[in-house]
Amino acid sequence: MTIEDLYIRSIEDLENAVSELGFLPFFENSLTGFSIEEHVYPGIWFTGSEGPWEWKGPVINDLGCAYGKFFEKKAAYISPEWFPDFANYRRDGYDFDARFEDGLVFHGDKVLYDLIDKNAPVLSKRLKYLGNYRKGGNKGFDTIISRLQAQGYVIISDFRYMIDRNGNEYGWGVAEYSTPEHFMGEIFTGRVYERTPEESFERIFDHFRRILPFADENKIRKFLK
Repeated sequence: MTIEDLYIRSIEDLENAVSELGFLPFFENSLTGFSIEEHVYPGIWFTGSEGPWEWKGPVINDLGCAYGKFFEKKAAYISPEWFPDFANYRRDGYDFDARFEDGLVFHGDKVLYDLIDKNAPVLSKRLKYLGNYRKGGNKGFDTIISRLQAQGYVIISDFRYMIDRNGNEYGWGVAEYSTPEHFMGEIFTGRVYERTPEESFERIFDHFRRILPFADENKIRKFLK
C-alpha cells in the first residue's frame, strides 16, 4: 500500500492502513496527503458520528501499536513492526537510564518518566496528581510529555472516557500513558536496539520513500527528524 491507496470509512480501514503503511499521522502535516484527515470519508470526520477520534483507543489495543506526538508535535500511529526502529533512532540508541547517566536528560523529564514507568498504564489526570502538576505546583507537564513521546520513551496506550449516570461515555477521552517496554513487551524490547540508530533511520527513510512515492526526499528527512 502507498498513501495514494488510502481511503478510510471504517475502523477496519484504519487498522489495515496502520498495519500496511506502518506510520500514519492523524492530522494534516508538512508531507502533503500523509494523514488520516486527508483520506477519511467526510461523513465520519468530527460530525457527531463515530469516527477516527473515537476509534483511537480500540485501534491502539487491537493492533498493539504506538500512538503519540511523534512528528511535528502532532499525533501519529506507528505499527509494532516499525516502532522499535523509530524509538532506536529517536533515542539515539540510549535506554532512558543510560541517557540520564550521560547527562542528556532534564531533571523534570526524569521525574515524569519515572512516574510513568512506575505506574504504567496511568491516566493523564492521575499522572498530574502524582507529579503535582497543578496551579502552584510543578510546571511544564505538556512540554515534557510531548518531548518524551517524540524521543520514543513514552506512548499513549489507550483513551478512557468519562461515564454519565446512565452508563454512557462522553467527552473527548482521557489519555492513558505507558512506556513501549510496558505496553509492547518483548516485541519491542527484543528488537529496539538490534540496529544502530543510523541503520534504523535509513530503514525508516527507505520505507517512507516507498509509501510516499511523490514526496520530496528532503521533506521526508526533515519530517523524520
